[in-house]
Amino acid sequence: MPTHALLRRASALALALALSGAAAAQTPPAGKTPAAAPAAPADPAAVVATVNGQPITQADIAIASDDPALSLPGVDEAQKKNLLVDYMVDLKVGAQAAEAAKVGESPDFKRKLAYFRDKLLLDDYLEQEAKKAVTPEAEHAIYDTSVKLMKPEEEIHARHILVDNEAEAKKIAARIKGGEDFAKVAAETSKDPGSKAEGGDLGWFTKERMVPDFATAAFAMQPGQVSDPVKTQFGWHVIKVEEKRTKPQPTFDELKEQIDQHLIRKSQQDLILKLRAEAKIDRKDAPAATPADPMTPAAPPPPAVK
Repeated sequence: MPTHALLRRASALALALALSGAAAAQTPPAGKTPAAAPAAPADPAAVVATVNGQPITQADIAIASDDPALSLPGVDEAQKKNLLVDYMVDLKVGAQAAEAAKVGESPDFKRKLAYFRDKLLLDDYLEQEAKKAVTPEAEHAIYDTSVKLMKPEEEIHARHILVDNEAEAKKIAARIKGGEDFAKVAAETSKDPGSKAEGGDLGWFTKERMVPDFATAAFAMQPGQVSDPVKTQFGWHVIKVEEKRTKPQPTFDELKEQIDQHLIRKSQQDLILKLRAEAKIDRKDAPAATPADPMTPAAPPPPAVK
């Protein structure tokens, strides 16, 4: 098993054991809730523990806290810090013992250390460069271009009732066309668990979001119209179109997260391709030359920002 995988398993086990003990020790008596003290900004240089004279600082705890292998969802900050300090103490104790046993002097360990050092350097470098790429100017340029390329789409707001057979659907359509409230009949008769409680309401949708037979019938109708039975692979539907409109364009805030991810990925890929182009790379195991495949990317995707 790789060293980093073993460390993750040890980390998870140590925290699980610590968490179970801490939970039992820190459970308040019934009916009493400890008052939460306001958290003061922590000094990164503050020493939280020492192990055989070696300090563990608040900055060390912050690094451990960012480790995905040490994630503690649902644990309050005070308890989380206590668990992380315990973990860092165990880490120091184990590392000191490994140093004394000269584990770090083996060629295999040195290769692993060099690999993880390179990986951390690249991860941090990519993160720094990605932050430079996400600027308001770049975000709005991507948004403006994207909006211009979006074609106007028609969407409708509709309700439906789903039943098993055509005869039942015809009876339901006749009831509604005879004046009964669609939402009330849907709540009584529809087999669709997702919309039945909402009176058959499907909200707003574009044509491609629905199966073809349903979409063709619904988009051919006018607001207020109730359909004859429509068959799909799910059963028989009675549809009522409430409203039609041109789908509103998404706002900048709605697309911001996607835009930022695009800028981050592009900046990382561009950086890796640039570094490769500028480097002198001699592949000793390079395969025999083959015709270029235009569908093959020039480089694998860069490592994701951590």
